[in-house]
Amino acid sequence: MHSPQRLLADIGGTNIRLAWQAAGDDTLHDTRVLQCAQYPTVDAAIHAYLGEVGIAAPHEAAFGIANPVTGDAIRMTNHSWSFSQKAVREGFDFARLVVINDFTALALALPLLTPDLLRQVGGGQAVPGAAIGLVGAGTGLGVSGLVFPPESPAGVPLSGEGGHVTLAAETQHEFDVLRVLQERYGHVSAERAVSGAGLVDLYHAVRTVVHAGGAEVNSAAQVTELALQANDPLALQALELFCGFLGSVAGNLALTLGARGGVFIGGGVVPRLGTWFDQSPFRPRFEAKGRFAPYLASIPCWIIDPSATPALYGASRALDIAGA
Repeated sequence: MHSPQRLLADIGGTNIRLAWQAAGDDTLHDTRVLQCAQYPTVDAAIHAYLGEVGIAAPHEAAFGIANPVTGDAIRMTNHSWSFSQKAVREGFDFARLVVINDFTALALALPLLTPDLLRQVGGGQAVPGAAIGLVGAGTGLGVSGLVFPPESPAGVPLSGEGGHVTLAAETQHEFDVLRVLQERYGHVSAERAVSGAGLVDLYHAVRTVVHAGGAEVNSAAQVTELALQANDPLALQALELFCGFLGSVAGNLALTLGARGGVFIGGGVVPRLGTWFDQSPFRPRFEAKGRFAPYLASIPCWIIDPSATPALYGASRALDIAGA
């Protein structure tokens, strides 16, 4: 057995994915997925992982986390964990600890993804060297990208909070649904509709708008099952709204970045929709940008297979970049 050199973590609002790497070896060892709610702190989750796989704390660590990283203090947007980077580094005696946004980590991994981990949804061929967009719905809505300046041919990731931009409606039905969300939340960000919790809110908002009974649901999986297995008309409306809004957000991102290198779709919600997603409103709404519809029609979109845990490789790349 190799000795552990790096601890890698992908920390979302629901799950934390962990693995380790040995010195000089890119292989991920002992990948585990733990539920964040089962642990009071990130330290407790890491201790549980190290004990389960039977290793000491590695020499260095990198975390991708679903949160802005603007200083030492981290307080998660969609979970209760908060911590000091300095305290975690000292508590585990890490020589180095790098903490970045989880979609920044995923963006770093995009050039490493092989064709078997991607499924294309529309568009043509990617333009080599052009910017790449990244968006993904899970517990929240992650947004990032990768640009390729001449001095950094491997790509420079973008770190932002694009999931919290204001969401726009394009039809009267969407206006009515977003009004329900506005009454509840005030500001309706893209994440309020395009996320796991957002899909649940969309379902209940549709019930309100159409004055229908419907079922009581509390998870995205329940809405998806009602839509795709039971052909429930309210759930189908919610899922179509979700995909349409995601298409609008992804199209906006492609225009903003000039992402002729393609747009990647991460997160856990879309992969669960299978091939139904291909015929959803996503692609028409991605391209529905008036005079720039032909520009967007040529841009490919790919769904990332989440089983590959690509953000962990991105976290490892972040350590390499920080040490360069």
